Amino acid sequence: MSNTSNVSGKKFMAVVAIYHIAFFLLACLYRQIYMGDSFEYIYEAVNILDRWFFYSGNPALPVQPEYMTQRQPLYPLFLSLVYVFSVNNWIVLVLQNVLSMFNIWYLRRGLTVIGYRGGYDWLLLVLLLAYPIQFIYANTISPEILLQTFTLIYLLQMVRLLQHRRWSHAALASLALIAGLFVKPVLYPFVVVHLALVLLWAFRGRMPLLRALGLGILPLLAVLMYNYWNLQRTGKFHFSSNQAFNAIYYNYFYYSEKEGGRKARAFLAVEQARLDSIENYAERYDYANARGIALLKSHFVPYTAFHLKHSARYFIEPGKSEIDLFTGKLTLAQLYDVGGKGFKATLKEQGIKALPGYIKNNPSLLVALVVFLFNLLRLAGVVLFLRSRRVLLPVRLLLAGVFCYFALTTGPIANTHYFLPISLMVIGCAVTGFAHWREERKKEVPA
Repeated sequence: MSNTSNVSGKKFMAVVAIYHIAFFLLACLYRQIYMGDSFEYIYEAVNILDRWFFYSGNPALPVQPEYMTQRQPLYPLFLSLVYVFSVNNWIVLVLQNVLSMFNIWYLRRGLTVIGYRGGYDWLLLVLLLAYPIQFIYANTISPEILLQTFTLIYLLQMVRLLQHRRWSHAALASLALIAGLFVKPVLYPFVVVHLALVLLWAFRGRMPLLRALGLGILPLLAVLMYNYWNLQRTGKFHFSSNQAFNAIYYNYFYYSEKEGGRKARAFLAVEQARLDSIENYAERYDYANARGIALLKSHFVPYTAFHLKHSARYFIEPGKSEIDLFTGKLTLAQLYDVGGKGFKATLKEQGIKALPGYIKNNPSLLVALVVFLFNLLRLAGVVLFLRSRRVLLPVRLLLAGVFCYFALTTGPIANTHYFLPISLMVIGCAVTGFAHWREERKKEVPA
């Protein structure tokens, strides 16, 4: 980069740092730094330190096989490294803020491979600062920022692989994917896609297929080895206990929207009771998977429409609940109460006349509305990026495919922390899309 670009980069990162410091101070003020699953990661970190036991359940209670694989081990290991010196979650948040700043720096640096220019730092900053969820999760005991790191590295290395055809990029992408899938399980089905992508790249680039196979298959081998370890611990060859339960849990959201929260909770209670009655873990897991598939088949068409609708919402969800949790306006109990008086429930029950009163009691709605509008702007930029011929078609297809993969795997549970792993790359693509569109428009204007 030029000296001007370096100066611009320093100012850019100074603003980013100030924003992170401001949110850290807000976290110190509100002290709402935990999510619903935070304590499971903390339990596992403590269990690792005490007994080298990878278990996310309460150590004071009887061991349950589900908790052996419910949380992937890398974030608890990250916590445990801090806990070696002090069991202090504020130190964890400081490190997560540093990691979040690294992610943003790495994004800005890496975007040059798809045509980003430092002159658009102002727009990159606007879209970053208009998405407070990045800074909220940097100040929450949650694995999302760590997952974002590895997802971002993976995507940028794969883009470089498609552009420069260097084996080092394939190796780094495979290692980043392995690290990412051990942070959260959302990435583990992608290992097969990754292998296919690397082999396709090698075939088109006339590179040795055996070398491509060796690098591309590494994440798949990591999954198989982890599954085998889980077989030894639980009696079931699998990656995550969440997978089986989610097969049923997705239907819970479907019933909630179609029949109301009360019937949805009754449905889930019945299903949970059936699962609890099965003593053997492997049998419970297989039953949950089979039950989820059977439920899907029973209403395949309406559920598919429901799932796709929420997958689309994934790209524009403003994160009002996360904002309210961070400021203490919302409790976790209220968050998970489907029958609660949220925005949608209030409008459905009382109509548009309830809007002024709701805004008065929920000022964060106005913040969420601003975020929502910027999310729409971001989405428009991504569309422009995907249409830009200045970016290689394989690169556009790769990024579009990964974005859609995350949206489809999230479905009805779409909220901002599921979007966070790809949020920085989406913002980067949006800024590049606007830049390319603007530059092309300038060329069309006669001198």
